[in-house]
Amino acid sequence: MNKAQLIDAIAADAGISKAQAKSALDSFTNSVGGALASGDKVSLVGFGTFSVSVRGAREGRNPQTGATIKIAAKKVAKFKAGAEMSAKL
Repeated sequence: MNKAQLIDAIAADAGISKAQAKSALDSFTNSVGGALASGDKVSLVGFGTFSVSVRGAREGRNPQTGATIKIAAKKVAKFKAGAEMSAKL
């Protein structure tokens, strides 16, 4: 499912216009992104938890040349599905 399909599904399920559904989805993604950027967790009971994890620096290999390269540490977003979501899968 892509963003347009998700907007269509939200609009149909909630009985709102596609413009309102797009606005709601954009607001949700901006809010979650802002919370993660400030280092917070976002927990939605029954759905899951969004969090930030630190991936340490490591060495990797260039697949074309086989040369060793250094990969810098960085922060990555993580999602852990909640119990109800896991049961649906």
